[in-house]
Amino acid sequence: MKNLLSILGLMTVLLLLSACTIGSEENGDTSADSEEASDSNETTEGDEATGSGEYSISVSYTTPESGSTHIGMENFKELAEEKTNGEVVIELYPNGQLYASEREAIEAVQSGTVEMTVAASAPVVGFDERFLAIDLPFIFPDHETAYEALDGELGQTLLDGLPEIGLTGLAYGETGMRQITNNSHPIEAPEDLNGLQIRTMENDVHINTFNEYGASASPFAFGELYSALQQNMYDGMENPINLIDQMNFYEVQEYLTISNHAYTATVAFINNDYFENLPEDIQASLEEAALESMDYQREVARQQDEEGMENIEGHMEINELSEEQRQQFIEAAEPIFERYEDEIGSDLMELTRSYSQ
Repeated sequence: MKNLLSILGLMTVLLLLSACTIGSEENGDTSADSEEASDSNETTEGDEATGSGEYSISVSYTTPESGSTHIGMENFKELAEEKTNGEVVIELYPNGQLYASEREAIEAVQSGTVEMTVAASAPVVGFDERFLAIDLPFIFPDHETAYEALDGELGQTLLDGLPEIGLTGLAYGETGMRQITNNSHPIEAPEDLNGLQIRTMENDVHINTFNEYGASASPFAFGELYSALQQNMYDGMENPINLIDQMNFYEVQEYLTISNHAYTATVAFINNDYFENLPEDIQASLEEAALESMDYQREVARQQDEEGMENIEGHMEINELSEEQRQQFIEAAEPIFERYEDEIGSDLMELTRSYSQ
């Protein structure tokens, strides 16, 4: 019995020693696994911290998804992300989702609240008076001349001054050639505008040009313009064909005059500090993408003009100014050039007027 108890005691000790050894080994393995897991977590967190080199750029604009600006910006997104191998991610916010007016969007880009916007040249005047040059009446006889000017010396001269106000201009697009509509009668001479209430953009050149023709011109919110015309708050307005069509203005306006009295460009802006802090290869890729996409946008805008005219023809009485009639409007607007020469600058005015010849 004593021998049996001794054997059982020895076996118990051996079992306890074995259990301790196994536990120690398991604890050691667990500790090793924890270190590997820790190393793995640190690696993962490091990868997330550095990311994949992406730069996020938000683009805000007021035009709808059906408009040529949005279509052009979709193309810009595709090109920019492709040219930077995914290092740049473009987020688009059309239809005034972030800012209801172009002025607000430009201010947001200036302050760095949003990185980019695409805005018509007219409201840019509130930030840089030299852009008045683009809005002068009858300065560009056709689209091709406008492209030559904006993609050449005139356009670059204007862009060169933007960094001083916190902006970089990447490229010019377009809203297009502007036409006159009204509910009274065909417009064939300046005196036909006498006494008419005309809605214009928020741009002094546009306002004063129509006032020079004898109209009573004033700006009004674009998004509310249909209702204003429907309620006869205005006799008429002026806009490119594509917008007259897309906004169904032909339902509340009877007469359309193809006047091509002004050309409205758009400008793709990016915050200057943000842009300057990007790597040079990213800057170059964004500039290339902007130029290519804005060329494409111009094509879409002109196509929409053609399609819009087809839609409008069945709804409005249309007349087109002859060359002789056009000259009457040009001569009647001469005081506008004299009025704004100081603000635009004599050299820039001379350069601008050279394109109207």
